[in-house]
Amino acid sequence: MAKKTVHADDRMVAVEEALSKTEQFIEKYQKVLIIVVAAIVLIILAFYAYKKLYVAPMEKEALSQMFVAERYFEIDSLNRALYGDGNNLGFLDIIDEYGVSNAGNLARYYAGISFLKLGQYEDAIDYLKAFNKDDKIVSAMALGGIGDAYMELDEPESAVKYYMKAAGHNINNFSTPLFWLKAGWTYEILGEYDKAVELYNKIYKEYPRSSEAREIEKYIARATALGEKK
Repeated sequence: MAKKTVHADDRMVAVEEALSKTEQFIEKYQKVLIIVVAAIVLIILAFYAYKKLYVAPMEKEALSQMFVAERYFEIDSLNRALYGDGNNLGFLDIIDEYGVSNAGNLARYYAGISFLKLGQYEDAIDYLKAFNKDDKIVSAMALGGIGDAYMELDEPESAVKYYMKAAGHNINNFSTPLFWLKAGWTYEILGEYDKAVELYNKIYKEYPRSSEAREIEKYIARATALGEKK
C-alpha cells in the first residue's frame, strides 16, 4: 500500500512539474503566443471576407458574362465563344477578369475544348491542364480532351496516360468505357496489343450495355490477332 502511495505521489510531482514548466513557457512567450493567435484569427477572417465580399459578387457577374459565350460554344461559333463578339466577353476575357471564380475556372475548360475543335492543340492542352478539376464529370472530359490533343500531336504515349486518367477519374457508364476504348485504340497504335485486349475485355464484361460494347468483340479479335503476329 505504501509503494502505491509513493508511486502516486511521484506521478503528482511529475504532473505539477510539467504544469509548472507549461506555465513558465506561457508566461515567457505570452506576447508571442497572443500575436500568433491574433494573426491566425485575422487570416481566417480575411479569407471569409475575401470569399464573401470579393469572390461572391465576382461569381455572379462572371456567370452573367458566361451566358453568351456558352451559347456561341453550343452552336460551334468558336471564335466568338473564345474572343467575344464586340459586345459580350469571350471565354478568354472571362478567364482574365474572373479567373479566381468558379465561372472563370469553367471558362478554362470551354476554352480548352474550343481550341481542341479549332485544331490548336497546344493551346487546348494548356487551358485544359489549367482547369481546376473539382467537378468529377467535367474533369473526366477535360482529361480526355488532353488525351485527344496529344493524339493529334502524334504523342500517343502521353495520350494514353490521359485517357486512362479520364477513365478512372469518375467511374461511370458513360466516360469510363469511352476512354477505355480510346486508350485501347492508342495501345494498338503503340503495339501494346495485350493492354488493348485487356481494356476491351473490361468494357465487354463491366459495361456490356454501353455504346462502346456494341462492336467490342471485333476490337478484341483484331487486337488479339495482331498480338499473335507480333
